[in-house]
Amino acid sequence: MFENLMATAVLPAADLDRARRWWHDVLGRDPVYAESESGSLFYAIGDMTVLVYRTDFAGTAQNTAFNLVTDDLDRDTTALRTNGVVFHDYDLPGLKTVDGVADLGGLRSAWFSDSEGNIIAIGEPAPEMVEMMTKRSTGTAG
Repeated sequence: MFENLMATAVLPAADLDRARRWWHDVLGRDPVYAESESGSLFYAIGDMTVLVYRTDFAGTAQNTAFNLVTDDLDRDTTALRTNGVVFHDYDLPGLKTVDGVADLGGLRSAWFSDSEGNIIAIGEPAPEMVEMMTKRSTGTAG
């Protein structure tokens, strides 16, 4: 079951033109495909396709909607800040950020919002997690 399926991330946008500009200006990505009828945009990020579609409900979720995994959080948060990203600061039980970054014992993460109010996380996982993810993406893990 599901041997021939692929997964996509789905992010809502109230304004597709604004979202397209944000993806280009902040993440340096242009759509790999744009659906002509609905205007939905498709982006390639690593092995993942991200669908950005038009809805009035964009930005209403108060949870992480999309997660990016990096091998160098400091490098990438600096680049994102250069592109205008402001990272969220949290001071919650079990989650405290310092300069926008949380150290979660082997995983360092930061959160920011896209142009549509969707919360995006970027994290640098522990080497064991990277190994597991690499095996899964190459199909060598069961």
